Amino acid sequence: MKIISYNVNGIRAALTKNFTHWLQSENPDVLCLQETKAQPDQIDTMIFAELGYTSYLHSAEKKGYSGVAILTKQSPDNVVVGMNNPRYDAEGRVIRADFGDLSIVSVYIPSGSSGDDRQAFKMDFLEAFLPFIQTLLKSRPNLVVCGDYNICHKPIDINHPERQNGVSGFLPEERAWLDRYEATGMVDSFRVFDQRAEKYSWWGYRGGARFRNAGWRIDYHWVSESLRSQLTGAAILSDVVHSDHCPVVVELEPIM
Repeated sequence: MKIISYNVNGIRAALTKNFTHWLQSENPDVLCLQETKAQPDQIDTMIFAELGYTSYLHSAEKKGYSGVAILTKQSPDNVVVGMNNPRYDAEGRVIRADFGDLSIVSVYIPSGSSGDDRQAFKMDFLEAFLPFIQTLLKSRPNLVVCGDYNICHKPIDINHPERQNGVSGFLPEERAWLDRYEATGMVDSFRVFDQRAEKYSWWGYRGGARFRNAGWRIDYHWVSESLRSQLTGAAILSDVVHSDHCPVVVELEPIM
């Protein structure tokens, strides 16, 4: 099973950049999207249906903002929108699809880079998301949590870590949260296969950051420990350009 996660920074903008051609060529079984920035009536899901995908969307109440989606070739048994928490669900940040014994979550963790208020909101979200996942693991132990986490976990995950002190996305408390998340039994699937530095999934638009590979690895597939033995591959598709992020891939043996 091939699962791709991609922060598209606006699905409508991505569609003007041959996104569907890329999707047809890459042909994942499941595509998890973040930052769709569109209401359901602004996304022509027939474009994806023609490629064999059914689309499940969770948009923010605020137009042109946030939003997550799951596109899948296999019909899920169940789809759950949100975290049952109105404060965060209003921003369209979590959607889950169940396929037999496997559950896939697309999550867009808030950014805190715009100021203290949003950083506080981000930390509040993290403190709500951790028990949400812990509870979910009890009923759905085979879990893949894909998305833009807006956190670099280790110094290897960010360019020039010595220069990033005090920067949202690499704060000690954010990284400590990922340590706690990992301790619940979640596995960073990319690092199972690739321990190299300078493997990033996001680059700022300024100063030729992408050309210089001055990036951050903030897009992940974290999988539950029960799925570790099912992992067959993981990759970062850094040559794919529809966004300031690039797609990340995980492949696993089906358990259904």
